[in-house]
Amino acid sequence: MKETGSPKMMTSPREEMAEAPERRPGERSESGRSGGASAKKLAAPNPCQPVLVPNPEVLEKPIRRRFTAEYKLRILQEVDALSESGQLGALLRREGHYSSNLTTWRRQRDNGTIEALSPKKRGRKSRRQDPLIQENEQLRRQNERLARRLKKAEAIIDFQKKISEILGIPLSQPESEENDS
Repeated sequence: MKETGSPKMMTSPREEMAEAPERRPGERSESGRSGGASAKKLAAPNPCQPVLVPNPEVLEKPIRRRFTAEYKLRILQEVDALSESGQLGALLRREGHYSSNLTTWRRQRDNGTIEALSPKKRGRKSRRQDPLIQENEQLRRQNERLARRLKKAEAIIDFQKKISEILGIPLSQPESEENDS
């Protein structure tokens, strides 16, 4: 295809709208309809601009946001210093918070629980055990382990006795057992 004349520069739909003649409110477009050719130009995708697709990958385990006490107090001070309407929403959007966060943090600040402002570890609380209980558990486990070893040793000795009887090998009795009997 052969181009004639000067090359036409590509323009965005907004620039085309700017080049269109101005209309007064309530005035009809040239085609007589309000949704004419200029509206169709706006809806058409621009092939020159890349289409941004959001990342569909979701993290396996979401990360819980944790805020320090200093950060919470700083945000509360900023919120208290705001005077004009709309500034609070802008601050919340900028920091990525909800108004419920502010309510919770204010309540904690007013109760005087500054420790409550710092993030807490979630989950089951660990119990502190008495040292006697810990020692008792350790001795019980040791006793069970020794009992298992004794059972194995007795089984080996019984096996050796049976083998010696079958083969006709006389076993000498230990001196300690002869004295005890």
